[in-house]
Amino acid sequence: METISSKGRQIFLRIGATITWFALIIQFYLIILNRITTVPETIIRFFSFYTILTNVLVAMCFTFLLFKPNSRGVTFFSQLNVVTAITLYITVVGIIYNVILRQIWNPEGLQRLADELLHVVVPLLFIFYWLLFSHIGKIRLKKIFYWLIYPLVYVICILFRGTLSGFYPYPFIDVNVLGYNKVILNSVGLFFGFFFLSLLLAAIANARNKKVQ
Repeated sequence: METISSKGRQIFLRIGATITWFALIIQFYLIILNRITTVPETIIRFFSFYTILTNVLVAMCFTFLLFKPNSRGVTFFSQLNVVTAITLYITVVGIIYNVILRQIWNPEGLQRLADELLHVVVPLLFIFYWLLFSHIGKIRLKKIFYWLIYPLVYVICILFRGTLSGFYPYPFIDVNVLGYNKVILNSVGLFFGFFFLSLLLAAIANARNKKVQ
């Protein structure tokens, strides 16, 4: 049974890594192809999207676990706290896109393929990986506050750079349109969304841990 499980995990990692890197490459190609500013600025904007950064994190996790046995990367990405944090981040990608952003534009062709992969397929793949193959263990609630550092730093960096470039990657944090008061209110709402989803994922992980004891 352990051999079958190990083989299944390897297959899952191959599929996950291939799809995630493929989606990122397509999206990078499209943003360069359809750029409205210089290439360096376009590349900066590409990596300004929370979706892109988080999918890169997922791709790195899949890749390290697949190709780097006995490395520090594997040790890091194998930790239940780390895998659960990444699950949190990529789940938010799926929720925000499908609840908020899907309604405001209608991509076609290759762009639609990239969007569906980055916002639906990859989040689902990683959630299933977390449920099926992550280590069983207990998550202490204090760890949740460390998980929130990434989205907090992201918002701070985006708002700071936006004051210099005027570019904001998402409409709900667009200071040019909404103003700082509304953007800060939206950011606080997102922060609490992250927090409550963190509690839910921790509860699921701890319930799995109790089940096997």
